[in-house]
Amino acid sequence: MSSLSQLNMIQVKSLGKQVSTVAGDLTILSDIDFTVKSGESVSIVGASGSGKSTLLSLLAGLDIASTGEVYLDGEALHAMDEEARARLRAEKVGFVFQSFMLVQSLTALENVMLPAELAGDSNAKQQAITLLEKVGLSHRLTHYPSQLSGGEQQRVAIARAFVGNPKILFADEPSANLDSKNGHLIEKLLFDLNKENGTTLVLVTHDEQLAHQCDRIIHIEGGQLETIKQGVSKNVV
Repeated sequence: MSSLSQLNMIQVKSLGKQVSTVAGDLTILSDIDFTVKSGESVSIVGASGSGKSTLLSLLAGLDIASTGEVYLDGEALHAMDEEARARLRAEKVGFVFQSFMLVQSLTALENVMLPAELAGDSNAKQQAITLLEKVGLSHRLTHYPSQLSGGEQQRVAIARAFVGNPKILFADEPSANLDSKNGHLIEKLLFDLNKENGTTLVLVTHDEQLAHQCDRIIHIEGGQLETIKQGVSKNVV
């Protein structure tokens, strides 16, 4: 692998997604090309229905592209079966979703521990405790999701995303379900932990202010890549 390839945590080549409908084939994404460097933060923006969440799912291997190639940390995601994609996600990827996606029957601590335990990490509990302390929830370790506010649940989700020190973090509208105060807190935590861990961050958002905090902004319109521009990147030294 070349030194250039090693600098690129994500490479996307001629990526396309089509689905069959009663009315015929529908193109969701077409001919998407871009790279994301290791440690870079990138936002994906676009109108509702533009294809940005579909693009995130393809980058994370949660969905399969119709055409094109996706490489994560030099590995050919598009050439893998579901088992191999799941292994790659477990080893290198963290997620933060709009709807929190916590396991209701597990405590905050158990939710954060879960990915590390599934990966066989003997230090899962201490990692989880440390991360929950960092997101200000050391007093909520034994609380269940139903006993936590929306902002607290998303903080648990962020702690869970960073357990195991993933190389890549995907976030889909991470603050959309929260009020302004909690939303800004979640965004700050996301960027602070991302910077501290040197993680590559890719987030989908409709919030222009949040998008401009990233190093670069990728604008998707009608399933096509319209522009790539620099963000304000206040979080990068």
